[in-house]
Amino acid sequence: MLYEFRWNNWNEEHIAEHGIDPRSAEWVVNHPFRGFPREHGDDKFIAWGQIESGHYLQVIYTFDPPGVVYVIHARPLTDKENRRVRRGRR
Repeated sequence: MLYEFRWNNWNEEHIAEHGIDPRSAEWVVNHPFRGFPREHGDDKFIAWGQIESGHYLQVIYTFDPPGVVYVIHARPLTDKENRRVRRGRR
């Protein structure tokens, strides 16, 4: 299932602070690693995935309005998280 996304200045600028563009965040949400998404509390979800460049990202999002993804945060995985991915532990 491919989701619809809601973008505004706030969330686009927020993920840009971490060098992430909306297209990359959408890719991770729509194509997460096995075992994701996971609930992240307060109606939030977390997804890890790999984008075309080969980089691994984490995206945190909610559904607002229902059925529409609103990205709250996105960033590259840390070195420790990257090692977990390469070892097959997510």
